[in-house]
Amino acid sequence: MHLANRSLVTTVTAVCSAVVLCAALTGCAPQAEEKPKASGASGQAGATAGACAPGGLATEVEGKLTVGTDKPAYAPWFSDDEPSNGKGFESAVAYAVAKQLGYGRDAVVWQHVPFNSAFAPGAKKFDFDINQVSISESRKKAVAFSSGYYDVRQAVVALKSSKAAGAKSAADLKDVKLGAQVGTTSLEFINDLVKPTTKPAVYQRNDFAKSALKTGQVDAIVVDLPTAFYITGAEVPEARVVGQFPNSADEPEQFGLVLDKESTLTSCVSGAVDALRKDGTLAALEEEWLSDAVDAPVLK
Repeated sequence: MHLANRSLVTTVTAVCSAVVLCAALTGCAPQAEEKPKASGASGQAGATAGACAPGGLATEVEGKLTVGTDKPAYAPWFSDDEPSNGKGFESAVAYAVAKQLGYGRDAVVWQHVPFNSAFAPGAKKFDFDINQVSISESRKKAVAFSSGYYDVRQAVVALKSSKAAGAKSAADLKDVKLGAQVGTTSLEFINDLVKPTTKPAVYQRNDFAKSALKTGQVDAIVVDLPTAFYITGAEVPEARVVGQFPNSADEPEQFGLVLDKESTLTSCVSGAVDALRKDGTLAALEEEWLSDAVDAPVLK
């Protein structure tokens, strides 16, 4: 946006008197300011400092920052199904991003947004959504993403008594019944990497997938690694983390904040995430809230 303004000033200077002050230049040729397009992880240039003035962004509600997430809001990403308490990794990240943008906790408004709706085509009523949404090229066709705030690994969870519990590779899972939440990269890993002989079971929520696991309707489910350790440690103690899928070395899977496709905030939000990564805040929050998600065997 500032580059465009410099071009405007150069043009106007050519036709106005050289002794006219800068304020007069604006009067010579008034021009509506063009808002920056969505950028961030979508690959466009970052916003300038002026466009990201602390607390002065063009948000959905003036002076407020509206943040979307699903309900229930699951641990370890949130705590007690209450996004506004600042507990859990994603709640803490959301408030850290808000602070970086110049919005205090009282200025953050949480909004219920179903998982699939967050990245579906269409206008959004939130400023950004945070809900373990992986950045992908297909999703970028409908929404914009910030820089990644968490590097993701997908993992397999099975009951200790299940035939899937001893799997050492993706090939060992081809003949077991697998399940995952609809619209997730967990489901994509099943279809694209495991390629099971039996069609995977698909659930609207991870809660339903966990219930299916406990009742033996599926042999194993696929979720992100921190969720896998939380399930086995706190919710389904009779289950174990079988292993994790390897990430692509060239393009690791990352969670990103979701914004409207034409959001003017994307580059500002990406800048905030980048700053939090650079100063160690993201690493510290990961250590605080996801430290139980320790290493797991890699499924070759």
